[in-house]
Amino acid sequence: MSIKTRIAALALAALTVTAGVASTTSTAQAKPLGWGVGVGLGIATAAVVGTAIAASNDPYYGYHRCGWSPRYNAFGQYVGSVRTCY
Repeated sequence: MSIKTRIAALALAALTVTAGVASTTSTAQAKPLGWGVGVGLGIATAAVVGTAIAASNDPYYGYHRCGWSPRYNAFGQYVGSVRTCY
């Protein structure tokens, strides 16, 4: 499991625990449903974390394109080929 996956899982677990504690410690009152600041902050946090994870990962298409690339020395003379994968 990569560090990015662990951070995302930890953030999700912390958000779940916080929501659970907040919902169980309040008193039962009949009042209109207010989404409030908590839901807005949760959505904003999820958007920021998701964007950061998506921006830092390279695209993975399920295959790697590999081939041979020529190598030259400082004088421009061919010295051999090296296998490179994209």
